[in-house]
Amino acid sequence: MTSHHSKAERIPLLDRSLLSRALQDAFRKLDPRELIRNPVIFVTEIVSALVTLLAVRDFAIGKPSLFSLSIAVFLWLTVLFATFAEAIAEGRGRARAETLRRMRTETLAKLLPNPADRAVFKPVPASELNVGDHVLVEAGDIIPSDGEAVEGIASVNEAAITGESAPVIREAGGDRSAVTGGTLVVSDWLVIRITAARGTTFLDRMIRLVEGAERRKTPNEIALDILLAGLTLIFLIAVVTLVSFAHYSGATLSIPVLAALFVCLIPTTIGGLLSAIGIAGMDRLLRFNVLATSGRAVEAAGDVDTLLLDKTGTITLGNRMAASIVPGPGVTEQELAQAAVLASLGDDTPEGRSILAFARGRYGIAAEKPEGAKVVPFSAQTRLSGLDHEGQTWRKGAVDSICQWAGVENMPSVLTNAVERIARAGGTPLAVARGRQIMGVIELKDIVKPGIRERFAALRRMGIRTVMVTGDNRLTAAAIAGEAGVDDFIAEATPQDKLSYIRRVQSEGRLVAMTGDGTNDAPALAQADVGVVMQTGTQAAREAGNMVDLDSDPTKLIEIVEIGKQLLITRGALTTFSIANDVSKYFAILPAIFVTAYPELEALNVMRLNSPQSAILSAVIFNALIIVLLVPLALRGVRFRPIGAAELLRRNLLLYGVGGIVAPFIGIKLIDMFITALGLS
Repeated sequence: MTSHHSKAERIPLLDRSLLSRALQDAFRKLDPRELIRNPVIFVTEIVSALVTLLAVRDFAIGKPSLFSLSIAVFLWLTVLFATFAEAIAEGRGRARAETLRRMRTETLAKLLPNPADRAVFKPVPASELNVGDHVLVEAGDIIPSDGEAVEGIASVNEAAITGESAPVIREAGGDRSAVTGGTLVVSDWLVIRITAARGTTFLDRMIRLVEGAERRKTPNEIALDILLAGLTLIFLIAVVTLVSFAHYSGATLSIPVLAALFVCLIPTTIGGLLSAIGIAGMDRLLRFNVLATSGRAVEAAGDVDTLLLDKTGTITLGNRMAASIVPGPGVTEQELAQAAVLASLGDDTPEGRSILAFARGRYGIAAEKPEGAKVVPFSAQTRLSGLDHEGQTWRKGAVDSICQWAGVENMPSVLTNAVERIARAGGTPLAVARGRQIMGVIELKDIVKPGIRERFAALRRMGIRTVMVTGDNRLTAAAIAGEAGVDDFIAEATPQDKLSYIRRVQSEGRLVAMTGDGTNDAPALAQADVGVVMQTGTQAAREAGNMVDLDSDPTKLIEIVEIGKQLLITRGALTTFSIANDVSKYFAILPAIFVTAYPELEALNVMRLNSPQSAILSAVIFNALIIVLLVPLALRGVRFRPIGAAELLRRNLLLYGVGGIVAPFIGIKLIDMFITALGLS
């Protein structure tokens, strides 16, 4: 299977039209009925409204307070920047959805009243098709809806869905029968049985998922929301108790000051960015042409610690290739290579072509057919190919087939030993004969993809266990597993074997990810925590998984895990930064509030802020601005590195914990200098 990694169109982070629409949506999201989903920002909005009412009252009674008004303005900006972060993340998804929506056209379908008679069809709008209807599609037709080919074979251009211009083959039966609405039939014909109800086609679901209409909070997000709500409640109680403490100390705390203290102490930064981080995770997956059916699937990918990977096309290149030749007694390598080339001229399989390429690269032998020669094509029945010319015959094929053709019962011991060695190493031996003489043996190997061993080593450092799944015997599987560097393998795997393995691993408390495309993969895909289905897969497989790879590239499972981990790392890093921020704000606001009652607290004014009012206002301004400054990081994600959990924790604490403490000291001091210069303090 070819790996092309086509990517979805990249949307600029600061696209002007995107920002304009996001700003409008940010104001719309100020509706308390919508904002109540985010407890921290909802409480901030209530506090902002209270301070605004008090500022308006002061103006009404002729005692205007610029300080109270400034606090109210920046509290509202804190809420607005939080809704803007979510709106811009949703806007990026909506822009991709619009691109998909333009692909969807109203198509006339050729409905077959009698599926057995293709000559009689009735044109009906695609929107009127029902599950179970049979339609005919021919060259030049747009497939009207999702379905399964029940008759025929055709070449289909799926660029509208996958972005890949090369047509793919779709045929009745087997694992390549699923077709997608909106794709174009390039040649031949198919009879399709419709499997999607109106409004639930793959394209419809893509649009809804991409624009975020079906996004639900993940379990981790819900847990973090509960934590943030708990912290908000704790700080509310703490701020309320300060009123009586201040009264006892002889200090006066106004409601705007208490509001400023409260909003600066609660985790507004992560509260404002949490939703944007989740939406951006799904967006990053889409850029890799992977569609997640839920944010939970992306999150689960980050928590996965066991990967089930198919051998063919994922760990290996998928086609066995010539790797070496072993000549028999009295035969040189050059003579054997020449005989192998002549015998392979009639073998158009990837294996046959690899023998020609091997002989050309290693021995400089060009594949030229002698004039007047008769080519014997490769056949699955005979399991050999060859050439007849001027009374001489050359054959190449499976060892037993060649021995039978040549009438040889026992090969020379050097060749018998070579055949056994190749089989033990997981390769495939082919024999080459000239006339009745067995000239030698060719070794075909399932070539492990370059760099795959290093990628598995990186996954191992992250604590992820890799398991190779193959239908090969244990001997072959062990050889490939050792060369690829996987942690374990399942040989001679059946669908039940995969399912049993996943259940056993999950019973140990681990999360499992796997790829698949066939109907026989559906049970295991449904059981896995992350089931990545190939776009080329069957309808049953696509319904069982929770991610669809539009490129049908099995190796992409590794990238999916990395994107999931990047989502979790980004959320953890910004949560650490947000909570660390609050520590610094204590040093700005608390000394300012109580310095008149307790002059000793001036020692805590390490930033040397100009006045109590400028200290409070600077902290509120910084609290608002830091949200919008972190939006690009939330959307782009913290850079992922394949390191262990302990090292990752140290790195996050150092960079985002210490950084979160230092940044407010610098930011609040600069803002204090600025507003002092303007005479606002």
